[in-house]
Amino acid sequence: MATPIGTRTVSLAACAAVLMAVVAVFLPPVAANEEGDALMALRHSVEDPDGVLSSWDPNLVNPCTWFHVGCNDDNRVDRIELANMRLSGPLPADLGKLEQLQYMEMSDNNLQGPIPPEFGNLTNLISMDLYNNDISGHLPRTLGSLKNLRILRIDHNRLTGPIPWELSGLPNLETVDFSSNDLCGTIPTSGPFENFPLSSFSNNPRLKQGPGAHDAHC
Repeated sequence: MATPIGTRTVSLAACAAVLMAVVAVFLPPVAANEEGDALMALRHSVEDPDGVLSSWDPNLVNPCTWFHVGCNDDNRVDRIELANMRLSGPLPADLGKLEQLQYMEMSDNNLQGPIPPEFGNLTNLISMDLYNNDISGHLPRTLGSLKNLRILRIDHNRLTGPIPWELSGLPNLETVDFSSNDLCGTIPTSGPFENFPLSSFSNNPRLKQGPGAHDAHC
């Protein structure tokens, strides 16, 4: 006897639901979830006395709905706008997973600790503004991978060590400010560093102007 049409319809729907569930198990997480996780790592890493990150809800699939986050036409995070928000605490390495990030605006806070070497994975980054914080440690050499970087402003922090020579290989770097840190060694003189004014390096008592071999062990 033929199966009633209604029964066949229910059976097909049930099979489709099971198939979708199986596929979902084996598919990798969508980019929005990964980027949301990266941003949530920042929220958990910092103190936020004014609650400016309160809209960052891990239950929302798309972080493009969160305040202070910008996205491109593909709903990928391309901007973090957190300047002057009274945030304190370390920068998490997970931010290096934001592959489409172009603008990191986190100046005028009280961010501490080092710049994670994972930030060298932000190969679409155009501008990194981390000035007027309490960031310490060495500048990671991995920043030399940011070939699209145009603006690097990290002045008024507590950075130590040399300026990585790898930064002189950044073809699009137009504006830098390393002033008011505790950097040492010699200022690079090749590539874009030929055009930067000395004021971009001022207030680093142990930083020397060339010529001379680059000192990477100061």
